[in-house]
Amino acid sequence: MKLISAHPLKGTIHVPADKSISHRSIMFGAISHGKTTIKNFLRGEDCYSTLEAFKQLGVPITDDGDTISVTGVGFDGLSQPSEALDLGNSGTTIRLIMGILAKQPFETVLYGDEYLNKRPMNRVMLPLNQMNAHLTGHENSEYPPINIAANDRLTPITYHMPVASAQVKSAILFAALQAQGETIIIEKEPTRNHTEEMIRQFGGTIDTNGKEIRVSGPQSLVGQDVTVPGDISSAAFFLVAGAIVPDSEIVLKNVGINPTRTGILDVLEKMKADVVISEIDEANQSATITVKTSNLTSTTIDGDIIPRLIDEIPIIALLATQATGTTVIKNAEELKVKETNRIDATAEELTALGADITPTEDGLIINGPTKLHGGIVSSRGDHRIGMMLQIAALLTDEVVDMEKSDAVSVSYPAFFEDVTRLAEGENK
Repeated sequence: MKLISAHPLKGTIHVPADKSISHRSIMFGAISHGKTTIKNFLRGEDCYSTLEAFKQLGVPITDDGDTISVTGVGFDGLSQPSEALDLGNSGTTIRLIMGILAKQPFETVLYGDEYLNKRPMNRVMLPLNQMNAHLTGHENSEYPPINIAANDRLTPITYHMPVASAQVKSAILFAALQAQGETIIIEKEPTRNHTEEMIRQFGGTIDTNGKEIRVSGPQSLVGQDVTVPGDISSAAFFLVAGAIVPDSEIVLKNVGINPTRTGILDVLEKMKADVVISEIDEANQSATITVKTSNLTSTTIDGDIIPRLIDEIPIIALLATQATGTTVIKNAEELKVKETNRIDATAEELTALGADITPTEDGLIINGPTKLHGGIVSSRGDHRIGMMLQIAALLTDEVVDMEKSDAVSVSYPAFFEDVTRLAEGENK
């Protein structure tokens, strides 16, 4: 696909709904009792993988195009699917659903596409198996297909997280809601807290104190009305575009600003980007964000901010190519087990366009500012790499061809349309 190049971006857009909350809204609706309604659901492939999986598990779900209605059946009302669950490219779905299915009286098999089947699952299977679940990977490996054996009992554990991962934490929390007794999770670093927030929203009880989380089970949840805010991970591509593409000004409406997710805003501030936050809705943790072309300076990104921006690092790397000085990103080894090895993918694809960027064991070193040029690149089947490369293409008037552009539809089906609208100066 030939990418749009050399255009300022001007206008107002609404980015897609938050992917993390969209996934969890279906999951919580399914395991609760009563009706859950979901507005502003992200209609992307990953979230549809979650929706279809729970339909196959016997949960009544309807979608009128505006509102999704889930008739919850509780943990005990799930039923054995007629075949293995195909979860597509969705790492969130496969990892979280392991915790939900860890105590079911039936066997389940989980698998995905060629990329998902290469992603390691021991980080989830090991703690769940400590809780008396019975999960095994393909041919006793840690890779899908994952077999979840029938099980009638989960026991609580105290678990020190070896990695900072909201997905691992969430899987354990879903299992803890079904275990007999108190489960304690001690995080390595605080990660996005959507699961904790939604346990409370759906009538559950959970205690958090710094990095320590306590959940007693079993618990019964009650259906709720959910309105999903815009996804700051999707907004990040336009936040960066507005800051680095010459003569640009972009207004982003209804962007989620949950503090566990706003590391990208902190980085933009540190790098002296021209960003204004307004129209803050505290109840829904959302706001309007305006960004203009900026004179950027380099920074170091490491430590406890990393879990708050782990999905944004590819686009932050592009941001750094246009900043004065050397930007260092470290403590981000989690990037190696995403849809691709995002450390290597980011470095190699941006290098192909002329960036001065070096991968390390746990991050990237980027020298800037550098003028980018045309070339042939690939998303590598990773939606975030694909979107980052389209923003990079806007910095050159030469041709940039991208292979596997369809990967972008996983989280942002209208991404290229929104880029086109902004390049033409149209509002959405």
